[in-house]
Amino acid sequence: MTEPLPIIELGHPILRQSAVWVEDFGDQQLQNLIDALLVTVQQANGVGIAAPQVGASCRLFIMASRPNLRYPNAPLMEPTALINPKVLSHSEQRVDDWEGCLSVPGLRGSVRRYQTIEVEYADRTGQQRVQTLTDFVARIFQHELDHLDGKVFLDRVESTQALMTEREFQQRIMG
Repeated sequence: MTEPLPIIELGHPILRQSAVWVEDFGDQQLQNLIDALLVTVQQANGVGIAAPQVGASCRLFIMASRPNLRYPNAPLMEPTALINPKVLSHSEQRVDDWEGCLSVPGLRGSVRRYQTIEVEYADRTGQQRVQTLTDFVARIFQHELDHLDGKVFLDRVESTQALMTEREFQQRIMG
């Protein structure tokens, strides 16, 4: 059984670094990291997690949207590993919504993101994929891609007025 990995938090220098491009999709360490990230995101009630959040500097993240304690209205999707992801195009329309982060516990922030994006990535076998993502799943992709570029959601919050604690968020927004 794969064990969950410890999640590093804001202040750790790897969260502010650009992650390294993945070259070898057959590397056993990469495959083990994917398995560990899948377990970690589920146990942490996350909807996504990027490799830098567990101290691994590689361009890999997991999208695993599903209803849970932190995101009760999240759509259900098959957990997916995305390697060397990028945005190919995006809608003009951007939407404000609340985000949290496993590496920034206890805070939520309102962040403006593109509503629709076309993305490209390699799956865990190295197969190239192109997909169009919308709404909450597009938000997850953009949030996790930021982690690969050394950014956290706090960097995208327009004002400190757009921040609240997790407890206030649960009472006021999820109410």
